[in-house]
Amino acid sequence: MVDADRITGAAKELGGKVQGTVGDLTGSKRDSAEGRAREAQGAAENLYGQAKDTVRDAAEHVADTARDIGGRVRDTVGSLIGSDDVEDRARRAQGAAADTYDRAERSVRGAGREAYDRAEDAYENGGRYLRQGGREATDRIAEHPVAALLVAGLLGYGVGLLIHRRD
Repeated sequence: MVDADRITGAAKELGGKVQGTVGDLTGSKRDSAEGRAREAQGAAENLYGQAKDTVRDAAEHVADTARDIGGRVRDTVGSLIGSDDVEDRARRAQGAAADTYDRAERSVRGAGREAYDRAEDAYENGGRYLRQGGREATDRIAEHPVAALLVAGLLGYGVGLLIHRRD
């Protein structure tokens, strides 16, 4: 089962791309910046959902393995009933399997928290870099409006050529 954060993250990412592109095409700096921020937020949320899926899958695998080991221990003990030494070893083995499961589960959950923290940091840094880049671009355009207009015109012409060649 796919985590809901992956689905909503992918939707936000796509919506942000669309909004950013529309902002770029219409010249709306606000829409462009908001779109890029929304895209980064969606990507981070998608990564968080992927991390949760990975943690859940790993925890289920560890639980299945522990149940399998417990079943094997139980089967072995069942075939050797009557021996106190075997029963004691079986109990210790089952306890060791439970301890291993608990350690693995804590480790997997820790890895999930770390992945979430890294995704959150990446989102925050991405937003900060996006805002900084927007300010830089605005400053450069304000310093050289004619050059910016020429570059935008050339880019538009290039996109027009690419689209025309596809037809």
